[in-house]
Amino acid sequence: MRLKLIEKHRSFGGEQCKYTHYSEVLQCEMTFSIYLPSNKDVKKIPLIWWLSGLTCTDDNFSQKSGFQRLAEKYQVAVIIPDTSPRGEHVADDDGWDLGQGAGFYLNATQDPWAKHYHMYTYIVVELTAIAQTLVPYFSGEESIMGHSMGGHGALVIGMKNGTRFKAISAFSPILSPGRVPWGIKAFSTYLGGDQAAWNEWDASELIKEAGMPPILITQGTEDHFYPEQLDETHFLKNAQENNQVVHYEKSEGYDHSYFFIATFLEDHFSFHMQHLR
Repeated sequence: MRLKLIEKHRSFGGEQCKYTHYSEVLQCEMTFSIYLPSNKDVKKIPLIWWLSGLTCTDDNFSQKSGFQRLAEKYQVAVIIPDTSPRGEHVADDDGWDLGQGAGFYLNATQDPWAKHYHMYTYIVVELTAIAQTLVPYFSGEESIMGHSMGGHGALVIGMKNGTRFKAISAFSPILSPGRVPWGIKAFSTYLGGDQAAWNEWDASELIKEAGMPPILITQGTEDHFYPEQLDETHFLKNAQENNQVVHYEKSEGYDHSYFFIATFLEDHFSFHMQHLR
């Protein structure tokens, strides 16, 4: 595998890096970012995954959230994948909520998407193997978080791999994609018309299974996508009925932006570190 470092910046004592590589899973060139803390005390370093939302790349979180201060404070590495496969030969759509920039962190089964759109396997298998070689003194402990479509991805990936990820958190996540316009559009396109096949990628269905990691969700009350796209009712009902540990918090007056994320990001880092160490 050819892994190429294309950016490296000193930040809060650690290093913010950006890499490109050819993905065998996605059959295209991919970019990801990773923050490596200074590890000045030479201790074991855990890893947090951040999954971004619709139209985003790996740059949004690294450049807008200021997370590096927290990653250095807590001495944790943070990896940020892109949100979809990319390239001229990769299937796309004219809509901003489908195609490139909108991979939905699943494995597509329908043509032409099935050739490239396997973001779930890319993250859980291929990029995981890369990450483990990049984090010095990796502790083997991981957790996962995300925003919007990435919040959906964090929940789905975290719950489908509940023994691997110690905690899950999300900002403004799509909690019931099989019931809202964004998810219905993506699922019917990527997975086909059989709605039973959608349940594998729907957090509201996965939460019914036993033994899920602890979950923290923060939702702004002035989010213009709430509640149409981000309704929590079905998810929380299923979580309660199945005795799952979910902390769902509404933040008065906050929207869907990175101003919202930056405001509550330390709460999420603190939550993750309670379970990573």
